[in-house]
Amino acid sequence: MEIPPKSPDESEKSPQSKELVTSNTGSTLYMSSRSESMWTSASRSKWDIYHKPVIVVSVGAAIFLFGTVITSLSCFLTHNKNVYKMSGPAFLSLGLMLLVCGLVWIPIIRKKQKQRQKSQFLQSLKSFFFNR
Repeated sequence: MEIPPKSPDESEKSPQSKELVTSNTGSTLYMSSRSESMWTSASRSKWDIYHKPVIVVSVGAAIFLFGTVITSLSCFLTHNKNVYKMSGPAFLSLGLMLLVCGLVWIPIIRKKQKQRQKSQFLQSLKSFFFNR
């Protein structure tokens, strides 16, 4: 007859098993997957809301201006003219693409903010009437 293996004490458990037992992976994954909860009403500053599109617009404008300078150098300098003619329009197009993406992103965020405010208002209105 075989003797079943003896279960280890708490002190003999490996660090991985202790971590698996004590971690709340289900709730932490759910909470970390949501970027912003509807239940938190903490107001965010304008910079917190618009910092990403502002950075994209400013980087796009800087690359666009750099492309303009490189393209204009092809008119004034005679050596390495082909390099300037090839790289200048590439920087121009990349900068213009980032600039337009950032400028389009701002109205999208504004629309989402308005929808979020409406949904929070409707949620509070619904909870007021149905929780009586």
